[in-house]
Amino acid sequence: MEPAVLGSKLASGLVSQLVRKLFRPEGPGAGLVDKPVRLKDLVSYRGEKHTLGEKDVHRLAEHLVRQAVDSPGEPPFRTREQTAVADALARRLLALGDLDMDDIQAVRLGHRELARKLHHEAPAPDGLSADACHFLDSATEWACLQILEFFTRRSTFVARTLVEQTRAQGELIAKIDELIARSPRPGTQDRSFERRYLPYVADHHNHITIYGIDLRDSPDRWPLEVAYLSLEATASDDRALPEETPLTVQLPAEEALLNHDRVLLRGDAGSGKTTLVQWLAMTAAREGTHIPYVLPLRTLIRTGTLPAPADFLPAVSCPLTPPEGWAERVLTAGRGLILVDGLDEIPAADRNRTRDWLLALIRAFPGNRWLLTSRPTAVRPDWLAAEGFRELTLAPMRRADVATFVHRWHTAAGAPDYEGPLLDSLRTKRDLARLATNPLMCGLICALHRERRGYLPTGRKELYDAALTMLLARRDRERGMELELGEETQLELLQRLAYALVLSGRTEMDVETAEGIVERCLPSIALTGDAATALRALLLRSGLLRQPAAGVVDFVHRTFQDYLGARYAVEEGHLDVLTGHAGDTQWEDVIRMAVAHARPRERASLLRQLLAHDAPRLTLLALACLEHAAALEPGTRAEVERRAAALIPPRSAEDAKTLAEAGPLVLELLPGPEGLSDEEALGVTVTASILGAEEPTGALGVLRRFRSHPDLAVRRQLAGTWSRFDTEVYAAEVLDHLDREGLFLTCESAEQRAALGRLRPWQGLMYRGDHPIEDILAGVPAPEAVTLLDLRDNDDIDDLGVLLPFGSLGTLLLDDCRWTYGLDRLAPLPLVDLSCSGMASLKGLGSLSSLRRLSLDGELPGDRLTECLPVDAPLEFLHLSNLATNRTGLRGLEHWAALRELRLVAPPSPTDWRSVARLPRLTTLHLNAAMVTHFPESVEAMPELPTVEFLRLSAVHDGTDLSLLAPRLPGLRHVILRTRSLFGENIPTDHYATLFPGATIDVVRR
Repeated sequence: MEPAVLGSKLASGLVSQLVRKLFRPEGPGAGLVDKPVRLKDLVSYRGEKHTLGEKDVHRLAEHLVRQAVDSPGEPPFRTREQTAVADALARRLLALGDLDMDDIQAVRLGHRELARKLHHEAPAPDGLSADACHFLDSATEWACLQILEFFTRRSTFVARTLVEQTRAQGELIAKIDELIARSPRPGTQDRSFERRYLPYVADHHNHITIYGIDLRDSPDRWPLEVAYLSLEATASDDRALPEETPLTVQLPAEEALLNHDRVLLRGDAGSGKTTLVQWLAMTAAREGTHIPYVLPLRTLIRTGTLPAPADFLPAVSCPLTPPEGWAERVLTAGRGLILVDGLDEIPAADRNRTRDWLLALIRAFPGNRWLLTSRPTAVRPDWLAAEGFRELTLAPMRRADVATFVHRWHTAAGAPDYEGPLLDSLRTKRDLARLATNPLMCGLICALHRERRGYLPTGRKELYDAALTMLLARRDRERGMELELGEETQLELLQRLAYALVLSGRTEMDVETAEGIVERCLPSIALTGDAATALRALLLRSGLLRQPAAGVVDFVHRTFQDYLGARYAVEEGHLDVLTGHAGDTQWEDVIRMAVAHARPRERASLLRQLLAHDAPRLTLLALACLEHAAALEPGTRAEVERRAAALIPPRSAEDAKTLAEAGPLVLELLPGPEGLSDEEALGVTVTASILGAEEPTGALGVLRRFRSHPDLAVRRQLAGTWSRFDTEVYAAEVLDHLDREGLFLTCESAEQRAALGRLRPWQGLMYRGDHPIEDILAGVPAPEAVTLLDLRDNDDIDDLGVLLPFGSLGTLLLDDCRWTYGLDRLAPLPLVDLSCSGMASLKGLGSLSSLRRLSLDGELPGDRLTECLPVDAPLEFLHLSNLATNRTGLRGLEHWAALRELRLVAPPSPTDWRSVARLPRLTTLHLNAAMVTHFPESVEAMPELPTVEFLRLSAVHDGTDLSLLAPRLPGLRHVILRTRSLFGENIPTDHYATLFPGATIDVVRR
């Protein structure tokens, strides 16, 4: 029977009375005496004054047993054993006096252990049944539970407990101090060492080194934390089903180890593998999350034996000496971040033992994080897949990454003045942009640009030569690696492969074809070994050739293919082959690089053959080639420049459109803005805008140069070409820098609306399409600053009262907003210029008393103009369409005596003309030539208008007879004839000069 069950059969009051009688009354204080108070000194039947005898204990035991037997339910044992059980229980309780422990020790012991001690101290019961023995044990436990409860309630117990704890703690601390003094704990030494090691790692790896750069004014090292660029890594999506096309996922490269403890990271030469290793080590060291070990394999392999954990730091020449066994303790605890860099940088024969070494470490020390880096072709794709390694590949830098890298490079190098010009060059020079796809090449370009004080080499050949030298030889040599193939040998093989690709018009070839080309080349370069071995060496170490898929090879950059192919074509004298492909835009860069490699006579021959085609694109190609022709016969150079000068800069919109037909090549040839007239600057921006759809990055680089141009036409061109470019980039690079005077900005998409909210305020805004007013207002940080608003083709706006937040609105244009109504709601706005076309209703115009200019295309709700137009408005300009005057005619027009300019479409009646004649200040009249041609009766009814000085006629064509109109406008000083090309290019102004003596005649073509 469990004590809890027994407790339900025994009255707690009886047991508690028994316990109180068993022990002496407590005394004051904590019982702090020399000798501890033992249980035998506490029981009341032991000591000098007995208050409870043994018979009393037997009597209490008998009473407890009887209560249990007589309680409702099944008896716990046979009735005849009642006396024997009571006697045994009494003997156990009396055994308390024989225990040599105090009350604190008893409580610490627990009631079950105390009951077992009483069981052993008391004589064993004889002849009891199993049920009786079970009851006896349960009753003893229940009594002990009550005894311990009694102890904990005594006032001296708590005080004595605290004293005992204090004494015990003091003794323990003293013993521990003595132990530490004799032998310091390993953990203390480890932590002390790590406080020195982690800052060392963070500082040691807080820099980037670009091997192979020895330029005079360019740093080869700069702070990693300033210049680090977050690149992307790609991997196959593990969730794809076997029958599905494999998907790729992208993630920031520095997060490679967040979800996987084991990663094999692949990347081409210069893609940033080592830099990522440094970043991971520095970050871990600073955050203290893991203990980083950076293990460059090219360094480890020199000793012959790959290191055990204890030798990690000596193997990389770390000057700090760790405590004995420290590295193993770190790895055993799973605190290590092991970064093994450069699997491709060790001989192929050593890679299998490197794999065995790595796997042995992983199996001996599970739970740590492991990163291994390699070039893509060093080992097969599944080299470590069975061991749980996830494979990632560093992706090429995007254009935004390149811009970020250039900014950080110049910040770290302290050369901010060179940043902008270089970015412009990267945007406009396509082959240069294609070269800048990884940190290594970006760093080289930055260094060359700065070394030449902000200018790239006059001939870009110098850039490619420096890049090739660095990639083919110097980078490996400076990293302390043996070269399997010399630089000249690699160049010979690579240029033959490149020329084969150029001739085929492709950018990749199968491995068998590549091996055949290498095989044919081996005798001429005296290279021992077979073609397959030589090709593998090129793939692994050149940094130029790669294997993007099984059985296929290509060049890492198309520009290297073109450069090397052109080099071989010139060496072999294949100039006619080059010029024979000049009409193919894919050969543009090959021809330019051929001019760079050619000797002066060969250059002149190439350029004259290009000019012989007399085609604008090839003339411009010849001009682009001059960049690479340091030595050239002067006559040829002059002829190229003379031919190109007729094309660049464009001097009109028509010239700009013609120039843009030559293609993106034009972008890097466009000048300015310095030295250009306003017309030429406009032509350049129009050309770049047109090419923005085909080459947005290069076109943006050109337009960015003109963002501070003062001419209004140039600024309007820049503001109006937004939709051809990336919304956010163009807004930040161009729009936010424009002078807003005289400009308005057009928004056609939700992206443009959102970008507008991040720009400096614009006072003039046009929204084309369905834009809810809530979205418009959300994208305008300060609607009260907007003074011009143009809404076109918008079916989302109805009640015009929603425009009231534009509290400073002076000009409002509503065009084909079919459901808008409530012009009277606009009365609180300071409107001076209103244009309405295609609206649901023109009611409410009469409320707009501040208007000075009004243009209407819609039926007016009345029979006279004074019934529907604002009679209190000081109108100075009025345009009325056919539909507007359908019911009202011009009746009542004379009410607005301040009118200076009137534009009419419908032929006025004689009554209408009389209203026009009553306008005393009318100086400008707009008419349609069709009115004169098709409605001569209206012109005949026209009275003389002596105040009109300016006449604008639209839709004029060759042969339009204005003889009826001329006598009625005797005060004309200026006549503008607007025509369209479909009506003929030439208007006989001499004839019109005779009709309008004393007036200047201008023809405007649209």
